[in-house]
Amino acid sequence: MADLVDSMLDLMRRLPPTRTEENVNALIGVCPDYADDLLGSVDQPLQVRTDRLTGREYLACDYNRDGESFRSPWSNEYDPPLEDGTVPLPKLRKLEISANEVFDTYREMYFEGGVSSVYLWDLEDGGFAGVVLLKKTMTPATPQEPSGSWDSIHVFETAERGRQAHYKLTSTIMLQLITKKGSEGDNADGDKKNGEKKGPESWKRDGEVTLSGSMTRQTEQDWPIHDASSHITNTGKMIEEMEIKMRNLLQEVYFGKTRDIVYDLRSVDDLEKTRRQRELQKELLGSFKR
Repeated sequence: MADLVDSMLDLMRRLPPTRTEENVNALIGVCPDYADDLLGSVDQPLQVRTDRLTGREYLACDYNRDGESFRSPWSNEYDPPLEDGTVPLPKLRKLEISANEVFDTYREMYFEGGVSSVYLWDLEDGGFAGVVLLKKTMTPATPQEPSGSWDSIHVFETAERGRQAHYKLTSTIMLQLITKKGSEGDNADGDKKNGEKKGPESWKRDGEVTLSGSMTRQTEQDWPIHDASSHITNTGKMIEEMEIKMRNLLQEVYFGKTRDIVYDLRSVDDLEKTRRQRELQKELLGSFKR
C-alpha cells in the first residue's frame, strides 16, 4: 500500500501543476481504494462553493470533507446533506465562528477580494487543530488579459501548556499565472495558418506563458494565552508573518530567477547593437591602459 501511494505521489511531482485536479482524478480512477490517501497528501487548488442556507461563499478542501460532502463554516451544515457528519464541539465551534470573522477581515485587507474559510477540530491529546484557507482569483475581462489564482492553506496544531500555548504551523501557497500575447485577430490568423483548432479545452496556445507551482514552509512558536480568543490572535500573527515571508520569496527568488533565465536565453536589445557596445568598451579600456 505504502509503495503504491508513494509511486502516485512521485508521479504527481512530475506532472504539470496546472493540471493537478485532472491528474488526481485520473489516479483515483485507476486506484479508487487509495482515494483518501491521495486526497490527503496532494494539495489541490481550493474549490469555491456557496452555502445554501446563508448564501455566502466558502472554500472546500480535504479538511472540511466527509465522504462526498463539504461542511460550511457559516452554517455548520454539510452539502450535500449528511446526517452523521463530523462537526466541532460547541466550545470549539464558537471559536471557529470568531476565527472566520477575523480572517474574513484579514482577507479583505490583504487581498481586496477573494474567499476565506477557517475550520477547527479537536485532537486526541486534548489540544485542537485547524486550517485557514484563502483564495483569490484574477478573472480576465478579455481573452488577451492575464489570469491567475492564489491559494493559501495554513494548517496549525495547538497544545496548551499552562499560560502558554505551543503552535505548529504548516503553510502551503499555490500560485498560477497565465499571460497571453497578441490580439484576437492575430490569434485567428495564426490558427488558420496552422490549421489547428484553438479552443478553451486546449492545454496551451500560441503566445501563452504559464507560471505555476507551490511552496510549503513550517514554523513552531510559543505564545502566551489569556483566554480562548488568544488562539486567534496568536495564529493570526504567525500566518500573517508566514504569508509575507513566502510572498517575498516568490517575488525575489522564483520570479527573479525566471526573469534572469529568460533574459539569458533571449536578448531584448539588437544583437548587432550589443556587439558594437562591447567592442567600444574594449577600445575604451585599451586606451585607459595606455
